Amino acid sequence: MEVDVPFEADVPFGAGAPFEAGAPFQAGVPFQAVERQPEFPAIEERVLERWRVRQVFRRAVERTADGPPFTSYDGPATVGGNPGLRHVQAQVFKDIFPRHRMMKGAHVLRAAGHGCHGLGIEVEVEKRLGIDRKSQIEESGIAEFNAQCRAAVTRSIAEFDRLTWRMGSWADVERPFSTMSTEYVESVWWSLKTLFEKGLIHREERVAPYCPRCGTALSDHEAAQGYAQTDDPSVYVRFPLLDGPLADEGADLLVWTTMPWTLVPATLAVVGEHIRYVLAAGGRAGDRPVVMAADRVGTVLGDGARVMRDVPVADIAGARYKAPFDFVGPGSADDPDGDPASWRFVVTADFVKVNEGTGVVHTGAAFGEDDMRVAREHGVPVVRPVRPDGRFDDRVGPYAGMYVRDTDERIIEDLRDAGLLLHAGVHRHTYPFCCWCATPLLYYATPSWYIATTRVRDRMLDGNAGIDWRPPHVRDGRYGEWLAGNVDWAVSRERYWGTPLPFWCCDACDHVLAVGSLAELAGLAGRDLSGLDPHRPHVDEVTIPCDRCPGGVLRRVPEVADAWYDSGAMPFAQFGHPHTAGGEDLFTARFPADLVCEPIDQTRGRFYALQAVGTSLFGHAGFRRALCLGPVSGADGRDPQELIDEHGADALRWLLATDGAPWQPRPVSAERLREITRKTILTLWNTYYFFVTYAGRAGWTPRPGVPPIARRPVLDRWILARLAEATERTDAALTDFDAAGAGRELAAFVDDLSNWYVRCSRSRFWNEDGEDNEHGEDGEDAGAAFATLYSCLTTLARLIAPMMPFLADELHENLVRSVSASAPDSVHLTGYPVPDESARDPALCEAMAVARRLVTLGRDARAKAGVPVRRPARRVQVTVPADARRLLPAVRPVIASELNVRSVELGIGAAMARTLKPDFRALGRDFGSRTKAVAAAIAGADAEKAVAELEARGHFTVEPDGEAVALSAGHVQIVERPVRGWQVSADGPYAVALDLDIDRDLHLEGLARELVRLINDLRKREGFDLADRIAVDIVPVDDADGEIGAMLSAHGEAIARDVLARAVTHDGGTAADSAIRRRFDIGRGAVLVTVLR
Repeated sequence: MEVDVPFEADVPFGAGAPFEAGAPFQAGVPFQAVERQPEFPAIEERVLERWRVRQVFRRAVERTADGPPFTSYDGPATVGGNPGLRHVQAQVFKDIFPRHRMMKGAHVLRAAGHGCHGLGIEVEVEKRLGIDRKSQIEESGIAEFNAQCRAAVTRSIAEFDRLTWRMGSWADVERPFSTMSTEYVESVWWSLKTLFEKGLIHREERVAPYCPRCGTALSDHEAAQGYAQTDDPSVYVRFPLLDGPLADEGADLLVWTTMPWTLVPATLAVVGEHIRYVLAAGGRAGDRPVVMAADRVGTVLGDGARVMRDVPVADIAGARYKAPFDFVGPGSADDPDGDPASWRFVVTADFVKVNEGTGVVHTGAAFGEDDMRVAREHGVPVVRPVRPDGRFDDRVGPYAGMYVRDTDERIIEDLRDAGLLLHAGVHRHTYPFCCWCATPLLYYATPSWYIATTRVRDRMLDGNAGIDWRPPHVRDGRYGEWLAGNVDWAVSRERYWGTPLPFWCCDACDHVLAVGSLAELAGLAGRDLSGLDPHRPHVDEVTIPCDRCPGGVLRRVPEVADAWYDSGAMPFAQFGHPHTAGGEDLFTARFPADLVCEPIDQTRGRFYALQAVGTSLFGHAGFRRALCLGPVSGADGRDPQELIDEHGADALRWLLATDGAPWQPRPVSAERLREITRKTILTLWNTYYFFVTYAGRAGWTPRPGVPPIARRPVLDRWILARLAEATERTDAALTDFDAAGAGRELAAFVDDLSNWYVRCSRSRFWNEDGEDNEHGEDGEDAGAAFATLYSCLTTLARLIAPMMPFLADELHENLVRSVSASAPDSVHLTGYPVPDESARDPALCEAMAVARRLVTLGRDARAKAGVPVRRPARRVQVTVPADARRLLPAVRPVIASELNVRSVELGIGAAMARTLKPDFRALGRDFGSRTKAVAAAIAGADAEKAVAELEARGHFTVEPDGEAVALSAGHVQIVERPVRGWQVSADGPYAVALDLDIDRDLHLEGLARELVRLINDLRKREGFDLADRIAVDIVPVDDADGEIGAMLSAHGEAIARDVLARAVTHDGGTAADSAIRRRFDIGRGAVLVTVLR
């Protein structure tokens, strides 16, 4: 990876050799050499191996065994297929906060959790086996199919664990919990038995979301996850009325539907009690009148439509109509003895709307929740001519055997042929699809087992009010609204690979028995079940004699549990509670969780499952804080492992954790990862490289507290004060589960450290004598610089550890472990930093912020004037707000150094010419007829003196006609213009004026600095090492006015220091073949430079 070393700005002249990008150097003891061009993925692999060999994860957990527990639910993540960016994102957040808490002394159990059951896994296996019908599974055998599911899950677990480890996300993969383990299944059985005994589980036939491809009912929260935009038919159908005055007028009910197939089993027509209905004709209706909602006439019938009269709801309710189809139901060929009057009449209900359609809807009792309710209220029979695979049965004539949605076009044509079709079009709307196989769902009456979550709805709402949601609006919005409309949880699935429901039903009576464990089942069955796989079909074979009736046998119901229930049971089932020894203690100590972190679409999945199970069993939501994650997009569908192999896990972690609020969408791309690496990670690495290189060259080793902070230069005291601020703020952000806020603090500090502290201080690191020079101030200054930068880097290693665990450990290994053999084996075995209170200095931080703002303006002034920073200037004048003037003395030398000027003066009077312009409106108001005289006096006044009086006293005085008049700032406008020879740059109350006057001394110094730059560029191009000492010969070859000779005479020693020359001659240099010669144009002349190693 190519590194752009960010130390390119000019430095104080004569201070020693500048940092040369690309100059490799073998660091001396104690620090190991650092790669200039780091390959972060390779570094991370090295760190992973250290963690493995040193057992860092295990020791980190054991280190805090006596600490207060911190619980973050990690899993169970569904492990079907290969892990994607969504999984990586969740793992990043689930790792950052527990790492932080562990470093602060909390005991965090971090078992890896694997969700092994469910339709998602079954569908993947079906694809692999080429299965497209549920019946094929039973034909080939449930045992074989479930064996394939287990094998697929086992393969996926290995992939998930490998990626989790490579991401640096700590989870105990050696002691994981999985939802397919016997212990987990038994815990789920115990919980279902408990709910059954509480009367919170029952079996009932209801209309539920149903996937005809998977052949099972789904829960409402599963259905809610699969909504998508789709185009369906929009069909307006006539239902001829058979009795009453409207029938005498030849009127038809006008019914609208987007599912023409539902007209086949239609049972009732429904109108709204409080909707205005009319008899209308014309337009699309022609002369044949229709009954419909008044509000929809124009939209539906179009041009030419007319309202004939209002129709009271009472005239419609109870009327019988002729249905478009009569294949099934009372009075049909299917039921010739049934009473036709028992159905197909008009009823009223409150669910009819007029925002679309006609205000008249039809119902099919078996195909809609409202439809079933209305049918039961009116004693209408339930007609269900659709098989569980979504196909019409043999009773429906020409449509028999067809998938219901495939009949829509044919039904439309048949309606048209029968003269019942008023209009057909296309309607775009949202519709639920199976979240596992993407098949459009049906709403289908089928027997299912339900958890009566409606009975604990109020407790769940109360519990939700106490959850700290991030973002907060989810509590009362997306999630709260879902809870308020909560319906009973359809927990059973007519499938195979899942936790078998622990209910045994008698085949001779209505006895139902709930079983809570294999041991209990063995006792009831009277057989040894040790070693039994509690999955289908093995557990299906276990029967129990019925103790309620003679000869009756209890057999297990065929359904398995919704995999979301497995997920909701995780808080206790991961410990095998209550059957496993110690499981109850582990559970009670860690329930409820401190944090649950999941994608935001899991508000109706995992978040709901945890709260529904927790509230139903224990009366608690199960978690105190919920952090929602937004969708991850981009990366062009690449495998996350490819991104890690190319950019490193730290870069991906940093991007996912810090790129805005967690619940906002996360665009991930190679470009974004390169940007993240360049802006933050490489900047920190380059600072680390800089330190190790120069510390090695100087032979510097750390000694605690040497020199004391109070004796260090202002830049050192400032960066240490900033470090104290950053430490406090980063810790506070992570404590508040704000990874983005922590990232902003850390990135800002890295920028301050690299692009201000090191850049402003780098000449101090070039002093070769370093700290060992006991009698020189320069030696002490170099020691302070090394000690300060060392403190910053080692503290940063711990600060970034939760977010960038690999880079943090690499810094710790080389900077800390190399110094002390007794130091912890990993940064993750250390404590999280606390601010150094002795380093705090808010005033100095404020002063340095002012200095940086002024330096920015000063550079802008140089750029406008075309004067590069390397060319010295005599002075700058500055203005700052009045309350900031007290801050300037501490940072004046820093401003002078960074702007390469001899002095910094407060006030820009010399740089600006001021004039006073009368404000005639204000003067006319206050002085009337004397306005002209006062204005003339203003024009003749000393502007500088007047401004000084205004600033000091708030007014100044003029004497029109010999009489003194006091004027305020409101009477004049102060106009400022730069004086010739100055360049000004301003931003609000801050301004910098650069003196452009260059005398001979400054000119010669500028020439010398230019020559130093050219020679060091030559060193760099020719591949000299940073520490290489050179011999340099400099001969003027074009110096008509003698300025080059004068420059060499005045600044020769400084040039030698800055190019690391052991000798500088002026005699033409050596004739050695290895000598490098270049001619450089300098000022108005030129020099010939010869360089030899």
